[in-house]
Amino acid sequence: MFFKPPKPGKPLPVTDSSFSEEVLKSEVPVAVDFWSAGCSPCQVMGGLLDEIGPDYVGRVRIFKLNVDQNPETAIQYQIQSVPTVMLFRKGKPVDRVVGLMPLKPLRAKLDSLAGTKD
Repeated sequence: MFFKPPKPGKPLPVTDSSFSEEVLKSEVPVAVDFWSAGCSPCQVMGGLLDEIGPDYVGRVRIFKLNVDQNPETAIQYQIQSVPTVMLFRKGKPVDRVVGLMPLKPLRAKLDSLAGTKD
């Protein structure tokens, strides 16, 4: 009764164990928001991605990875500061944004990720 599935395009949680399947094997480009619960800029970045995520349904999949609960993936991708948003295409990292990014440049990064064809 109280559980509602997330709206399409809202960032979905990903973990160390699901990262490979969800992110690296995705046919659609992926943005991963590496965040931490005690990080205020992370909360703002998460809110921005919640807001614009629905605009990218079918073009970019957006995930959130809590670095405190999933240290293996954070270490593997050398996440040293949060928030960090990594962009992946065909399982390979293609870009990284460290720190809080304003809405317009964030949209530009996702538009570029969504529009680039290999």
